[in-house]
Amino acid sequence: MENKTSFLLQEGEVRPSRCPDNSAFKQQKLPAWKPQLTVAAVLSSFFLTGMFCLSVGVCLILSANSVREIQIDYSDKCSDCSKLRENSSNWNKECHCSVNFTLKEDILGDVFMYYGLQNFYQNHRRYMISRSDAQLLGRNVNIQKSYCTPFTTYRNGTPMAPCGAIANSMFNDTIDLFYNLNSSVIQVPLLKTGNSWWTDKNVKFHNPKSYNLSSAFAGTARPPYWQKPVYLLDEEDERNNGYVNDDFIIWMRVSAFATFRNLYRRVRRIRQFADGLPAGNYSFHISYNFPVTKFKGRKHVILSTVVWSGGSNPFLGIAYVVSGTAATLTGFVITAVHLKLRKKKTYFQK
Repeated sequence: MENKTSFLLQEGEVRPSRCPDNSAFKQQKLPAWKPQLTVAAVLSSFFLTGMFCLSVGVCLILSANSVREIQIDYSDKCSDCSKLRENSSNWNKECHCSVNFTLKEDILGDVFMYYGLQNFYQNHRRYMISRSDAQLLGRNVNIQKSYCTPFTTYRNGTPMAPCGAIANSMFNDTIDLFYNLNSSVIQVPLLKTGNSWWTDKNVKFHNPKSYNLSSAFAGTARPPYWQKPVYLLDEEDERNNGYVNDDFIIWMRVSAFATFRNLYRRVRRIRQFADGLPAGNYSFHISYNFPVTKFKGRKHVILSTVVWSGGSNPFLGIAYVVSGTAATLTGFVITAVHLKLRKKKTYFQK
């Protein structure tokens, strides 16, 4: 009885009100605008949206088609090296191959070199999380507690730097471009820095603090599939070495599709190449290190220019054209339905 009466209000007390405050917001008295969906307004919105999307889509498609691009597949042309790399015991043996091609027309402007992979699924859930962002920031962390398993430590307990499946599978072919001019061979100057995003280079990736990189990574070992440790990725430029290496940063940005391309180099516009790549005979000299036969993949090199809308991918333009066409057709359908109903209404009124 006491428990029941303990919840009763004492005599003279007022029960608190549960009604919302008497304000314009809580009483839903704020001024509002309710559009009048007239036939003219609805049809205008559909047709204007359709015209806008069609215009933008056509501009994007024309822009994408203006990109100059050449793609060279070297999977079969370097078949001897591919067979050598099928045996993992040959990891320390070098293998080189050359691929010749011809540019029939000049490629003017900034020229970008990409490497492309086919049938390489980076979007697998366990693969995507197999990294340690804390380690890539240069922190001293226990990678045994990270998602890098099984690429964390060797049997003797030596930790891997960097750890994880993404880093272990890094693309490591070396590709050089040569221009054949009047029986002389000229190496095309390529830029290997400035290809990654500023936020990646200065925010997401940092080397451990030490007086030199070799001491910073002391006590660690390279991933199993690498030919050299992380602090020797670029022996010519220490600012492009370790975790802040551009090739490494770009590879760590995984792709959503099985066929993708990553930026590898940019043509340096000097001497004969000040305006781009002149027409003529060229050759790729490739140091073949990245095996693809086990997952039935393909490798290719792409030379391409870019425009204001990006590369040669017309997907965005096609999407705009499809959306604009759908909006325009919907407008015509609504117009036909409206005219039919209005005609029927006029007939019955007579």
